[in-house]
Amino acid sequence: MLKDNEKIGAVMIVGSGIAGIQAALDLANSGMKVYLVENGISIGGVMAQLDKTFPTNDCSACILSPKLVEVGRHPNVEILTRRTVEAVSGQPGRFTVKLTKSPRFVDIDKCTGCGECANVCPVSVPAEFNETLNMRKAIYRHFPQAIPAAFAIDKIGTAPCKAACPAHISVCGFVALIGEGRYQEALKLIKKDNPFPAVCGRICNHPCERACRRRDADEAIDIMHLHRFVADLDLNEETRYIPEVKEKKDKKVAVIGAGPAGLSAAYYLAIEGYHVTVFETLAAGWSTLSFPESRLPKKIINSEIKIIEEMGVTIRTNTRVGRDISMDALHKEYDAIFIGVGSHISKKLDIPGKDLKGVAEGLDFLKRAKAGENISLGDRVAVIGSGNVAMDIFRTALATGSKEVFILYKSSGADRTAIMAAPDGSFILYKSSGAETPASVEEIPEGERIRMDLLAAPVKILGSEGKVTGIECIRMEPGKPD
Repeated sequence: MLKDNEKIGAVMIVGSGIAGIQAALDLANSGMKVYLVENGISIGGVMAQLDKTFPTNDCSACILSPKLVEVGRHPNVEILTRRTVEAVSGQPGRFTVKLTKSPRFVDIDKCTGCGECANVCPVSVPAEFNETLNMRKAIYRHFPQAIPAAFAIDKIGTAPCKAACPAHISVCGFVALIGEGRYQEALKLIKKDNPFPAVCGRICNHPCERACRRRDADEAIDIMHLHRFVADLDLNEETRYIPEVKEKKDKKVAVIGAGPAGLSAAYYLAIEGYHVTVFETLAAGWSTLSFPESRLPKKIINSEIKIIEEMGVTIRTNTRVGRDISMDALHKEYDAIFIGVGSHISKKLDIPGKDLKGVAEGLDFLKRAKAGENISLGDRVAVIGSGNVAMDIFRTALATGSKEVFILYKSSGADRTAIMAAPDGSFILYKSSGAETPASVEEIPEGERIRMDLLAAPVKILGSEGKVTGIECIRMEPGKPD
């Protein structure tokens, strides 16, 4: 250990242009330990970008390349790329320097510099090293003779579309792969973050498109349909993607609930090599969810669940924890338990008359209809809400015999009147005239007997002898979306 008055005997050089490289070589050859600090991904500085040197007009590469090789192989020189100096403290001969290391996103110790990653990378960006005169791949090095030879990736932040996605799917990545016709790789990338691409390709409200920067120029990229296009490969026995499962571990995990959370947990646990058993109360599991068959067919769900089963996951349906098997038994048999039972409770309507006979919960109605029960809400039905679920209820109510369906909501889509208007039949009530209807445009029924009555809001459910007889509404004025 050095004493307080001893010199360290090492030198740090900040900047790896030709001057920094020459200084590093001179000091290293004199026996000193040299740290060559560079904030870029490789050394060489501006000289590496030049064709000729001034004033001798010599070839810059001919002068620089031998020095790059020498400094890169010198035992007394340690090259520190992707570093910036944050603070310097201490006294001459005993300085302490604080560096900040930026991520390279490539393991510099494992990268051989073969360049295969750049050959298959689907994303091209302007090459700043060449003053943006040409394009480079997202994974890159400045030139083939660069020191270090390892590749790197620049990430200045998360793409808005990826940040807006609840599953945090790499939207830019799979869209770029689709653009190159590499559909199987696009599917693989999606399933890295989402085990149910075909399901989400049909029911997701695609917030990624609302965040898409392409909207600033014209309109958002049609991300949802691109997602669905490539996700449908998962429905074909020949093109589906089953992830590779790691070596099996001597660990067992119980998952309670075969909903999206439970099956997703089972999917990723299976990939890691765990023995997974899913316990589900319903006889048919997730396929009995409330989505109408027209929007999400059972065969789509079952096809993706089948992949999870082929990965080694056991799914025990019609098994209720607490009735058919106890928690104590699960604790004894399994090393870990994941509880994903969901919250199947509709939001209660907080207006007078909400408890009258004839007021039904939307999710309960859709589940019963999906289960094939012979149900009818009556000739005239009011649906409070205007999202995708409301549109599902609208269609299902008409399919089960209702003649008129009213949809009441706190906001509206006046610009969608042409889409939603029809000569007769049911109609929609709104209490503002903005464009804030939460339903996706493709979910709003077109030509399905709808009329609109804007700026109307429900304040009370009317009844007689405990039964619903009507709804009292008030006229509203347009305001800010809430």
